[in-house]
Amino acid sequence: MTETITGESFVDAVLGRQTWTRRHFTACDFTEADLRGLVTANCTFTDCLFANTDLGESRHTATAFRSCTFRGAVLSESTMDNCSLVGSTFERCRLRPWTLRETDLSLTALGGADLRRLRLRGIRFREANLVEADLRHADLTGADLMGARMQNTKLGEADLREARLDANALVQAQLTGARVDLATAVAYAAAHGLVVD
Repeated sequence: MTETITGESFVDAVLGRQTWTRRHFTACDFTEADLRGLVTANCTFTDCLFANTDLGESRHTATAFRSCTFRGAVLSESTMDNCSLVGSTFERCRLRPWTLRETDLSLTALGGADLRRLRLRGIRFREANLVEADLRHADLTGADLMGARMQNTKLGEADLREARLDANALVQAQLTGARVDLATAVAYAAAHGLVVD
């Protein structure tokens, strides 16, 4: 059975350790809510606010957070499997450690986020805002970063083998010490004006 909830306030609610299945939330306010240990499956959150919300140790499977705002939220030790965060914004959130598998972060705003040492293999970051984000030592093998804004993104010691990056990213990001494959090395050289024969 599907449950649809629109425009509700869950401010200061204590809802941790619950299991939600096929619930759909639109324009709901979870400010200061305790959602620690929450388990969701096949849920959707659209245009919801998570301000100073505790989502630590939560588990989400096939759940979508569409155009949501996470401000000062705690997501450390949470897991997202086959989820979508398309169009969501993260401001001053505690994200590490954060487990993401088969998750879509396209069009997300993660400017300045601390994503160091996270395993982000194959994650979609298409057209995401990663300006000044810290991805040092992150595993970005096979990640899709096409169109991402990456001015001063820190990628030192990150694993970028088989990752997809465009020329702007290769010029604007800080890549010293990053591990790349031959195709990315050639693209990097070309982006910096070298002629590769």
